[in-house]
Amino acid sequence: MTSFVDSHCHINFPELYANIDTIFSKMTSNKVTHALCVSVTLDKFPDIFKIANTYPHIFASVGVHPDYEDILEPTVEELCRYAKEKKVVAIGETGLDYFRVQGDLTWQRDRFKTHIQAAIQSNLPLIIHTRNAAEDTLKIMREEGADKVGGVMHCFTESLDVALEAIKLNFYISFSGIVTFKNATELKEVAKSIPLDRILIETDSPYLAPVPYRGKINDPSNVIHVAEEIARLKNISVEEVGQATTNNFFKLFSKCSQSN
Repeated sequence: MTSFVDSHCHINFPELYANIDTIFSKMTSNKVTHALCVSVTLDKFPDIFKIANTYPHIFASVGVHPDYEDILEPTVEELCRYAKEKKVVAIGETGLDYFRVQGDLTWQRDRFKTHIQAAIQSNLPLIIHTRNAAEDTLKIMREEGADKVGGVMHCFTESLDVALEAIKLNFYISFSGIVTFKNATELKEVAKSIPLDRILIETDSPYLAPVPYRGKINDPSNVIHVAEEIARLKNISVEEVGQATTNNFFKLFSKCSQSN
């Protein structure tokens, strides 16, 4: 049976959580069987943890997004402590963002290193966010040994060269609704070029709703439209994309149970 997994969403955000039963019903209708709810700040992690423990088909990550500057920094020990929980399957999202945050970003790079160290200690994959910072992101991944645990470059919008370098470091490339946008010509070429066994699909909901819902609140059920676009670009069936990306998800996030 064809199925799809949303490898990156934020269903703990109020605009989604308020309608969570409706969202789960839409997921079922679109054959979206599982979703990974991704942490962006530790103060909101208990909400994610509660959702993951309430609903068997939802998994959690733990981490602090690079955009949040004036918050308590996570420690390796703290991240590792959360990582021991059964439903916590990844460290992140973490990484570098030179688009939204300016100035001396040493703190951002240090935070990224903390997450990589925690991932290695807890033997969990990384969820990496990078924007306008590909060179430094890859540099830190290499220096800190991120390839030991691997992970995913989430909501990928970089060049094919960056994708191939990340794949060399044992990372998957995840495409969001952006790949369905008409003006995303370079990204479409990346999706067409990289092997299917290194691709994940995601919504990053409530953001980045794919065509035909662009501009509206996104939710995990829409990940099927990302799969449809990748199928179109690769000239294969959407069923093949669904099977491959679902297999890739459970291979990478090996703590997840597909039977849930």
